[in-house]
Amino acid sequence: MTPEEASALLDAAAAEASAALTNAATMADLDEVAREFIGKKSRATAVNEAIKAMPPDARPVVGQALSAYRATVGEQINARRAELQAAERAQRLEAERLDLTLGTHGYRRGHLHLITQVRRELEDIFVGLGYQVAEGPEVEDDWHNFEALNIPAAHPARSMQDTLFVDLGEPEQVLLRTHTSPMQVRIMESGPPPVYVVSPGKVFRNETSDARHSPVFHQLEGFAVDQGITMADLFGTIEAFAKRLFDDESVTTRFRSDFFPYTEPSAELAVSCVFCQQAGCRVCSHTGWIELGGCGMIDPNVFKAVGYDPEQWQGFAFGFGLERIAMIRHAIDEIRHFFESDIRFLEQF
Repeated sequence: MTPEEASALLDAAAAEASAALTNAATMADLDEVAREFIGKKSRATAVNEAIKAMPPDARPVVGQALSAYRATVGEQINARRAELQAAERAQRLEAERLDLTLGTHGYRRGHLHLITQVRRELEDIFVGLGYQVAEGPEVEDDWHNFEALNIPAAHPARSMQDTLFVDLGEPEQVLLRTHTSPMQVRIMESGPPPVYVVSPGKVFRNETSDARHSPVFHQLEGFAVDQGITMADLFGTIEAFAKRLFDDESVTTRFRSDFFPYTEPSAELAVSCVFCQQAGCRVCSHTGWIELGGCGMIDPNVFKAVGYDPEQWQGFAFGFGLERIAMIRHAIDEIRHFFESDIRFLEQF
């Protein structure tokens, strides 16, 4: 290799190195460029080997050119390395950055849980019918949860409710309420009639969780006490409620005889299926009717327990499961969805 050829080779390599460095997008690309242009197998190494065979007077000139080449390419590599490192650092910081600002563009606001939405809608309906809304304790005593509601000790209805007792006071005297009906007793104990009250809230049963059952769920209890109240008032109230709930004036109600210790007579409440117009569908199990809950006239023994004269005052009571209403209205197949906190489910409502 002549001195002229060595000089031309270094000039060409310098131009190629400059272009390659511009295209190097990662640290791996940069390392490859360094190996190609100043590494052991580069053209710079070939020129360095060729110097030994050149005339003595040419060696210093070619050596200076080689040193200048290595210095220039080395500086370019270091400059590009600094650029890539800065870009990687900025990218990493952006990925790890915590945005603590509130209300910025692109963030979606949260919303109420579906059960809370249903609860508030039912409250609004009954407030429009002249009822007040009241809440009570979730930890109850045996008197309010059972005894005052005409469910004495050893009554068969107690075994049906799978009670969860709390380790407080006398054994089996403090419990997690099994229904919202204790609020009937508490409201009537607090003052004289007339009373028109709905009481929504959480209730507890010792049940295994499955598609239709949960140890924790929600009910809405409603009751009215006044003079001259009859079953006709109960049926009219329930029918007005059903029409508002499903926003359909064609909805009709059905009442079948049933048994509850604290109402007599008692009835099972169902409404005509608003999805198939009673033709039969999956929602109504092809019966044309959707069961909503239970109702009936308040038993005289309940009035006696709270000091009301059953000869002077009459009343009715009803209860609905909020999860059941939500499942019917939105075709939800499992009650467990309400408690699993799966955002994919919750954001649909």
